[in-house]
Amino acid sequence: MSPSAIQILIVLVLAILLFGGRGRISSIMGDMAKGLKAFRSGLKDDDAEAKSLDERSEEAVDVTPAKDDEKTTINK
Repeated sequence: MSPSAIQILIVLVLAILLFGGRGRISSIMGDMAKGLKAFRSGLKDDDAEAKSLDERSEEAVDVTPAKDDEKTTINK
């Protein structure tokens, strides 16, 4: 069973839309690729910020006041 002329035409139109130079689908796929690259670079930036925050936390000074024993006892 051989494909008819209409089936071949449909396949050709789909191929032109998918792989064409300025087809709608190819531009959508290009935009999607740009979005993925931006997402990945955003994840890398978050990792770099987290590492810099970890380095800063090592330099942090504990400023919590010491508990006074006199205030915690109850006078009867």
